Amino acid sequence: MNYTGNEDHSISLAEAAELTANYRNAQPNDCIKAEFFGKNAILALLNQDNCMGMRIYYGQDNNGVKKLVLVGTDGNGNDLDTGLILDKGFPCPTYCSSLNSLNS
Repeated sequence: MNYTGNEDHSISLAEAAELTANYRNAQPNDCIKAEFFGKNAILALLNQDNCMGMRIYYGQDNNGVKKLVLVGTDGNGNDLDTGLILDKGFPCPTYCSSLNSLNS
């Protein structure tokens, strides 16, 4: 599949709320619900040469804590694994938004 960077991934708030509720309901109460990544880190990832988007991998550290790993992808959908790779997001709980339909 060829990627252009213009793919539409939008969904409604209701759809997003259902997805996040399904996840929360399937996890223990102390699970990580989300992670925050700063704008400049994401822009640096997306502004790499030949980057058309990003792939987000689900990961887990050696203590069993769920993590997200972000990597740029080229127009063929291949990971730019020799470029910038992001982790170390700020996890929620601890760094959470105020209550809303996506997190409560």
